Amino acid sequence: MTVTATSVDESDQLEPQAAPAARLARLVRLVPAAVAALSGVLLYVSFPPRTLWWLALPAFACFGWVLRGRSWKAGLGLGYLFGLGFLLPLLVWTGVEVGPGPWLALVAVEAIFVALVGAGITAVSKLPAWPLWAASLWIAGEAVRARAPFHGFPWGKIAFGQADGVFLPLAAVGGTPVLGFAVVLCGFGLYEIVRLALEARRTHEVRRSAAAVALLSMAVPVVGAVAARSLVSDKAEDGTTTVAVIQGNVPRAGLEFNAQRRAVLDYHVKETLRLAAKVKAGKVAKPDVVLWPENSSDVDPFADAQAYADIDEAAKAIGAPISVGGVVERGGKLYNEQILWDPVKGPTSTYDKRQIQPFGEYLPMRSLLGAINKNWTSMVRQDFSRGTKPGVFTMNGAKIGLVTCYEAAFDWAVRSEVTDGAQLISVPSNNATFDRSEMTYQQLAMSRVRAVEHSRTVTVPVTSGVSAIIMPDGKITQKTGMFVADSLVQKVPLRSSETPATKLGILPEMALVLVAAGGLGWAIGAGLRRRRTGDA
Repeated sequence: MTVTATSVDESDQLEPQAAPAARLARLVRLVPAAVAALSGVLLYVSFPPRTLWWLALPAFACFGWVLRGRSWKAGLGLGYLFGLGFLLPLLVWTGVEVGPGPWLALVAVEAIFVALVGAGITAVSKLPAWPLWAASLWIAGEAVRARAPFHGFPWGKIAFGQADGVFLPLAAVGGTPVLGFAVVLCGFGLYEIVRLALEARRTHEVRRSAAAVALLSMAVPVVGAVAARSLVSDKAEDGTTTVAVIQGNVPRAGLEFNAQRRAVLDYHVKETLRLAAKVKAGKVAKPDVVLWPENSSDVDPFADAQAYADIDEAAKAIGAPISVGGVVERGGKLYNEQILWDPVKGPTSTYDKRQIQPFGEYLPMRSLLGAINKNWTSMVRQDFSRGTKPGVFTMNGAKIGLVTCYEAAFDWAVRSEVTDGAQLISVPSNNATFDRSEMTYQQLAMSRVRAVEHSRTVTVPVTSGVSAIIMPDGKITQKTGMFVADSLVQKVPLRSSETPATKLGILPEMALVLVAAGGLGWAIGAGLRRRRTGDA
């Protein structure tokens, strides 16, 4: 009995001491998960409307720390948490009108791609020069995300957060894949430098080859960006043109659907007439080209005589061709269309939006979703049809490439306009649905990256703001406020030379995907060899 009593007493004394240690051990195990999620949030903070582009580097440095040396299963989970931390706040605007359901569903799906990249990075992190393989894997993940599902969703590409950054000139070298790769490589290189420095302090030894790779991972992108500045120019090559960007604004409340559409058209006509009066009074220069936003005429001018007459009046008053954003039904199909409206001839050419937005302009799996919940199909009553050809309007001698709103996120959609002869790019958009959310500034940053990527002036006419004029070097020279009627007039350069990014097209992205595949194959092969050696 004495022995039993002593055992119980010892146990009572040990358990209170062991409990805090166990709790501490559990908390320590949660640190990587917390760091993964918070580093994703840090990456989000690096995106517009903030100008903290450099925060992407410590974000990827922290991501590298939580992934390096772990199992692929851990990488999958940690990658998913990183994706949630990044995409949940970045894409919150998608739920402004339709509630949190679609927003959360979109993020849950998109974060899967980041999770898969995380699993891949854990594998290549054991290889020499692992930052190279890891950064390539990130770009490979972006490449897949830009194409699937439902024709892809490239929003949140790392390049789109770098409009104010030192790496921006790299967009002219190899487009968004090369720009994004440089940023991610620098981030992983930063972590590797810190890791090797701490290791050297502990062991008093420096692994020179690893240190050289880490330093090069940061130095090469920076040097490359400095060298690429020579590709960025706002010099006119084909003369200039004076553009007018019209922002008519939208009614905020109090009108039913058809009245809203009519009011938006009326607002854009009114703002154009106001600009014409300023031109007549000599207050502003007469524009050669007038650009209206997407959905500036949701009343089909080919079916509505009054809409036709109103637009025609505006074109005649300003005395210049107008690119009108309309919703047009033709042959029983609905199109999101840009219409070239000549002040003398009326409508002469059209461009139909090619990259239409899933769950916004068309509903994938309509019959299946309708069977689950009929309310879902009411969100998109009629699907828009896709255009098939690039849209380059010749307006008073200037070749204007049209990239309608959502299309600006897709590399191919912008490049096709430039290779088809565009000397200037216009991105007509309608962001009124998303109120004052960050979406507007994220999209504006995309247009700034596109300006540098293809060395073209980019105009951004938006129904409710922010409308802007962007020079070929990515700088905004004029912009409007939000939810105000306004117009911007400026003489801008026309350019026809092609940057390396324009000439190379998809090739840099393909090369990085092949590098990622090679690194992943090497890592998997090395792992299998280690396993066989261990079994033997």
